Amino acid sequence: MYGDLKILSGTSNEPLAKAICEHLGCQLTPVLCDKFSDGEVRIEIGNSVRGDDVFVVQSTCAPVNDNFMQLCLLLDALKRASAGRISAIIPYYGYARQDRKVSPRAPISAKLTADFIGMAGAHRVVTVDLHAGQIQGFFNCPVDNLFASRVLLEPLIDMRHDIVVVSPDAGGVERARAYAKLIEAPLAIIDKRRDRPNQASATHVIGDVDGKIAVLVDDIIDTAGTITAAAQVLQAEGAREVYACASHGVLSGPAIDRINASVFKSIILTDTISSPEKLSACPKIQVVSIASLLAKTIHNIHIGSSVSALF
Repeated sequence: MYGDLKILSGTSNEPLAKAICEHLGCQLTPVLCDKFSDGEVRIEIGNSVRGDDVFVVQSTCAPVNDNFMQLCLLLDALKRASAGRISAIIPYYGYARQDRKVSPRAPISAKLTADFIGMAGAHRVVTVDLHAGQIQGFFNCPVDNLFASRVLLEPLIDMRHDIVVVSPDAGGVERARAYAKLIEAPLAIIDKRRDRPNQASATHVIGDVDGKIAVLVDDIIDTAGTITAAAQVLQAEGAREVYACASHGVLSGPAIDRINASVFKSIILTDTISSPEKLSACPKIQVVSIASLLAKTIHNIHIGSSVSALF
C-alpha cells in the first residue's frame, strides 16, 4: 500500500496540473524548476515524498528538450527521495512521430525517450492519444493511453445528426472511425498525397459531405498545412461548415496564420499543451480541458481501480 497522493508539475503545463488538483481536492507539491547560469536544469522537491504515491504532470512540448529534461530530473529526484510509486503523467508525448527508422542511419527517438523515462524512475506512464499506439510497447512499465475523443466532441454534440466525421488521410481512418462511432455519424476520408515533411496536398473526398457539417479529426495539429488543405477540399465538395478536433495543438511555424485564413468555423483542441499567446491570436480555436479525465485516471490508479472503466 502506498502513502499519500502527491501531484507535482514541471513548467510545461502548470495550469493543467493545477486544474487536476482542483478536481482531486489537493494542492500541488512545491517544486523548484530553474536553470543554472550555464543553462543546466535545476530541480528540487519542496516537501517529503517518502513512501508516497507521486504523479508528475509534464508535457514534453516546446521547448521539447528542456521540458523532457525537467521530466527526467523530476523522476530521478523522486526516486532518490524514496517515493513509494512514481507515475509520469505526460499529456503530450514529444518525439512520438519519430517511432520508426525512416532512413538507414536514423534513430528511433520515441524508443530512446521511453528508455530515458523508465531509467529516470517512472513506474507507470499516462499519456493522451499517442501518435502511434505501438509506442506503449517501447516502455518496460505499464502505459495508459487515454483518449480525448469524448471531451473533444462535447461542443459538437448538439449538431451530431448533421455531422460527418472526416479523416484527413488514410492513416487516421481508425481514429476517425472511433469518433464517428461515438456519435453514430457517417465517415469520410481525404485522399492525400504528401510531397515532403510538414507539407501535403489533398486531392478528393471518399464519402459524402455535401450539405453536411464536416468534422476533421486528428491527434496533432502542427503547422496546420494538412488540416487547412483538407478543409478547403471539404468546402469544395459541398460541406456546409467545417470543424476540426485535435488532441494536441502544437501550432508551430505558420499554423496560426493558416488557421486564421482557413475556412474553418472552429478548431477544438485540448489543453495538453499550454500556449496562451498562440491561442489568443486565433479566435477560431476553442480549448476544452482534459483535467477531469486525467484526475479520474490518477484517482483510479491511486486506489487500485480500473482505468479502462473510464472508457
